[in-house]
Formats: sequence, C-alpha cells, structure tokens
Amino acid sequence: MSGLDFAHQEIEELKKQGVFRPLRVLSSPQGPRAEIDGHRVINLSSNDYLGLANDPRLKRAAIEATERYGAGTAAVRTIIGTLDLHLELERRLAAFKGTEAAIVFQSGFTCNSGVIPVLVGEGDVIISDALNHASIIDGCRLAKAEIRRYAHKDMAELEQQLQAAQGFRRRLVITDGVFSMDGDIAPLPQIVRLCEQYGAISYVDDAHSSGVLGKNGQGSVHHFGLQGRVDVQVGTLSKAVGVLGGYVATSRDMVDLLIHRGRPFLFSTSHPPAVTAAAIEAIDIMEREPELIARLWSNARRFKEGLSALGFNTGHSETPITPVIIGGEREAMQFSDELFRLGVFAQGIAFPTVPKGQARVRTIVSAAHSEEDLSEALSAFERAGRSIGVI
Repeated sequence: MSGLDFAHQEIEELKKQGVFRPLRVLSSPQGPRAEIDGHRVINLSSNDYLGLANDPRLKRAAIEATERYGAGTAAVRTIIGTLDLHLELERRLAAFKGTEAAIVFQSGFTCNSGVIPVLVGEGDVIISDALNHASIIDGCRLAKAEIRRYAHKDMAELEQQLQAAQGFRRRLVITDGVFSMDGDIAPLPQIVRLCEQYGAISYVDDAHSSGVLGKNGQGSVHHFGLQGRVDVQVGTLSKAVGVLGGYVATSRDMVDLLIHRGRPFLFSTSHPPAVTAAAIEAIDIMEREPELIARLWSNARRFKEGLSALGFNTGHSETPITPVIIGGEREAMQFSDELFRLGVFAQGIAFPTVPKGQARVRTIVSAAHSEEDLSEALSAFERAGRSIGVI
C-alpha cells in the first residue's frame, strides 16, 4: 500500500464524472490559431487579449535584454536580484495606473497571496465578493483576519457587512474588476463609495481588466473614472500584456512595506531580463496603439452577437470573456471535445471552478482574431451545439 493511493482513487472519480482532462499541449506560438495536440485550431481559450504574446517587438526586446543582462537574475530582489529594468518597469506601471508607485511580483496569484496578509491580520476583517478568483480566496486564507463574503455584486449586502464590521481594527473590501468565469464587471463606483463611507481599504484585482478596460487598457479604475480613490490595484503581466508576472499599484509607503513584508517578493527569484523588457515594450504598445483595444472590443461584440443569435446562453458577460453555459459537467466537456474535433479550442470548465450546474466552455476572442476566424468558430459552435443537443 502506498500513502498516495488516494490520488488514484480521486482521479478515477474524476474520470467517472467525465471531467478528467489531460493537459493540452501547445507546439506553436500563442495566437488566434495555434497547434494544440498536433491539430491546427482556432484558439478561443487564451488570455492573450491584444495578441502581444507573439508580437515581434516583444520578442526583439526580450532577445536584446537577454544579450545584455543574461538569461536570469539568480537572486531575490532584496539581495542582488533587482535590475534597473525592474525599476523601469515599476515606474512605467505606476504611471500607467496613475498611482504613486508599483511593485512587481512573480505572478498575479502571488500578488494576492503576498499583499492581502500584509494589509490585514488578527483583529481585522476581509469582506470579499462571493465569486472572487481563487488567488484572492487563498490570499484571504493566508491572512489571519476574519473572512466574510457578500453575494456577487450585491451592494446592499456589502453595506450590511461593512456596518456590522465597524468594531474591527481594519476592514478590507476586495473584488475582481472583471470576473474571470462570467466576464461581468464589478460595480466599482458603489464599492468605492461604501469603502469611503465606512473607512475600509478598497482593493481591486484587475487581472482581466488591464489591457481591456479604460483608456489604453488602464483598467477598471480608469474605466469608471475613479483615479486616486482605490487604495490597491492588482494587475497581471501575463494576460493582455502577453508575458508573465503580476504587479501592485498603490501608495509609495505601501510599496515600501511590501518590499519588506511581501513574502513572495522576499523569497522568490526576480523576473528574468527577457520577461521584464518584453513587459515594458508591451506597455509602450498599449499606450501607442489604442486601436488594438478597439479591435478587441469589436471582435468581442461580433462573437457575442453570433453566439446569442444561435441560441447559446452567454450569461451576464460584459467583456471579451464570454462563457457558453451548458449546465451539466459531462455535457460541457463533450461540447468542448466536439468543438476541438471541428477545429476550435474552447476549454470546458466545471465544478469547483464554477458552481455545479453552471459548467461551460469559456471563450475569449482577441484583437488578433480575423473575421474569418470568428466566422469559422461560430459555424463550429452551431454544428457542435446541434450535435450535442444544447441548441
């Protein structure tokens, strides 16, 4: 008997439920069409919103930085792992987000696990949207604060929670800017007003808003005109920016505190030069070429309209994240497999990522998709939907 026998049993149960998924293998650059498991398919599951992951300008910046600085830094930031490139990236991010300062973490996930426990601890309370991302949930668990949740986007319940939390030392209200599985946008103006009214720290995770919402993709805070009123903005460099990492845009004092207390920052090797230089180049492109974001939204509108016309349930999506909600977990996976057979990759997603009965394929179109890509994809959705019996 092995102490790991339970793993086999759990995998067998996943297979029985029809939700076991082997990893798909990409053997081409990320793009609107990609080679996945040896098949050339239209790619509707990438977070590469602006098509920058394979942009020749980012690749050139990465190569030049590698030639100058080497392949890696071989140290944490607080010892000898801070390059002048890292500081330049952080300066650019702070200017881009309109804050005093910014700090880069190894991923968006580690931003939340590193920042939340610095903001709050014993004697404090976190009030979190019920549909916040897993990284927020884990970050909240790492903090020793009490955790309370309000129903998704329910501002009346948020206010009730804030009223009931006045006895705590600090109150932290945390929300995604765009919710990653449903594509809807947080009611940030109301959240900020309530935080100001009840003396709470406001925290927005803009992973799926950066590069998507606001002028030049500056995010949900700029989308709603709330500059200077949100305490902490978290973002990612691995979605619209097309590279890797996460960042926190906030006050200078908070950044200095995170340098000394943010555990992922303190104990992880810093970003390689190639990643850092490519991220700087991506910010340059986003500021110079607003037409990329306009094309992203044009493609998203067209695809949503096409899915709705076919009779698919796309939920409450307001962004390029468009779920196609099937319901049953086995049926959603069958639908995803049939789409792949027809030349479209759209990953099936089931519990616990989404609630039971809400299984779906989640689609994301990008600025790089052509009209032909979208037409072919919609045709495949129609054929697969009729074949599986979901439309």
